[in-house]
Amino acid sequence: MADLAAAWYNLKFFDELAGRNSVIHRIHPVSKLLTTLAYVVCVVSFGKYEVLPLLPLILYPVVLIILADLPPGELFKRLLPAAPFALAVGIFNPVFDRTPLLDCGGFILTGGWLSFASIMFRFILTVLAALILIATSGINEVGLALLQLKLPRVFVTQLLLLYRYLNILIEETARTVRAYTLRSPREKGVRFQAWGSLAGQLLLRTMDRAGRIYQAMRCRGFNGEIRLYHNRPLRLADCLYFGCWSLFFGIVRYFDLPGWLGRVLMGVGR
Repeated sequence: MADLAAAWYNLKFFDELAGRNSVIHRIHPVSKLLTTLAYVVCVVSFGKYEVLPLLPLILYPVVLIILADLPPGELFKRLLPAAPFALAVGIFNPVFDRTPLLDCGGFILTGGWLSFASIMFRFILTVLAALILIATSGINEVGLALLQLKLPRVFVTQLLLLYRYLNILIEETARTVRAYTLRSPREKGVRFQAWGSLAGQLLLRTMDRAGRIYQAMRCRGFNGEIRLYHNRPLRLADCLYFGCWSLFFGIVRYFDLPGWLGRVLMGVGR
């Protein structure tokens, strides 16, 4: 039940954050979506041994978290469920890539460890940028931005319905588990022998609930297309938001800012 409650809270958490009113929330969703895509492309375009050149890109999520007044701790908690996938991608790099790259006082830093650090760092940056996009826009505005960028309406409709039906699935699962717990108060969790029957009951309940929801939607005029209305046009501030951040990403990508800063500081020190 605790896991289901946490999943329910996670979905509601982003809806609540998206309802705030900040300077980042007021940016047009198309501008925010394009900026996030440019940021992700910039991050993943770096080489596998490049870690220090990525450091200036931390500025993007930090600035957005501050301006949008987002809780950084809660955002980083949402990174944890996806972290095992990034670990699985890079965990064997130190084993197979033993190319020595740096001697740190007797400690040899191999290419495997450097590429592993690069993978984890890029994972944090890209997933955090996606979470910030949802937290400052909401799923409806993201869907609207996708439609305005001429993505297939069927794809956007499926995405929005999937997001909304997750709430229903979690709610029905919680009810089923709660009913089982009330009938078996001495058991910790669901017995293995009851998994099959509970899964079958959950399938029947969700199908029945989905049918009733669909009939309610049809009574309200639903014809297979989710209509999203947004009359706000792109403003100069929205274009500047995308243009300035894209310029910054380009500078970081093609100029080694940490290396340049290090050379400047070394020159001043001498």
